[in-house]
Order: sequence, then C-alpha cells, then structure tokens
Amino acid sequence: MWNQLIAFVGPLISLCTIGFFASIALAITPPEIRGQGDLPISPDMHGRDLNNYEFVKSDLRGFDFSDADLRGAVFNNSQLQQANLHGADLEDVVAFASIFEGANLTDANFTNCLLMESNFNDAQIAGADFTNAVIDKSQQKNLCMRAEGTNSQTGISTYESLACSG
Repeated sequence: MWNQLIAFVGPLISLCTIGFFASIALAITPPEIRGQGDLPISPDMHGRDLNNYEFVKSDLRGFDFSDADLRGAVFNNSQLQQANLHGADLEDVVAFASIFEGANLTDANFTNCLLMESNFNDAQIAGADFTNAVIDKSQQKNLCMRAEGTNSQTGISTYESLACSG
C-alpha cells in the first residue's frame, strides 16, 4: 500500500516542485521579456483595461490613457510627459522614478500608489485623488500648491487627499 501511495504521490511532488521553481523564475524575469507582448501598445489607450500591466522603462510621452483601468500597473522609470491620464483608475500603481511632467492627471485616482522619486512638475491635477499615495515630500508640497477640485469617482478633494496643511 505504501509503495502504491509513493508511486502516486512522487510524481505529483515533482510537478509541484517544477511549478514552484518556474514561478520563481518568472518572478525574477524582467517584465520586458515576460511575454507581455500580447497587448499592442499604441498612443491611443483610451478606456482600455490595462489592469496589472507593466510599463517598465517605457516611453509613453503624449499617450492617451484617459479613462483607462490601470489598477495595479507598474510604470517604473517611465516617461509620461504630456500623457493624458484624465479619469484613469491608477489605484495601487507603482511608478518609481517616473516622469509625469505636464501630464493631464485631472480626475485620476492615485489611491494607494507608490510614486517615490517621480516628477509631477506642471502636471494638471484638478480632481486627482492621491489618498494614501506615497510621494516625495518635495513633490507633495509642489502638488499642494496647485491642489484643487474633487475627484468625481471617490468624492475626495485633491487638497485633502494630498494631506496638505493650512
């Protein structure tokens, strides 16, 4: 009986072990070679479902991501100058060292985002929600000076979401 059990379970353990190591290999593989090429990237991404997509080291200057679902996406070291993110849902996004200069971020949702070392100079932020976003202190101060409006989806004011003070 034990021999039959071992004969049955042994191959299953081997398959699980292979699957485990394959998962680790995928996790440490750079996103640009993970096979994400199935989604054609174009300057017009308006309203698209880009949930959890990775745009690492991407040149997205002037791209239209308005009203797109970008929840959980990664934009590390990406160029987003003059991009249109109006009304986009960017909840839980990671955008380390990305450049949003001159981007249209009006009415966008940046709730719970990690935005360290990113640049928001001259970005339009009216109605953007940055609730619980992690932003460099200097960028937060800069954004607070321009904070106005209320996000149409969350009902949170930009000023409040940035934890601006008096």
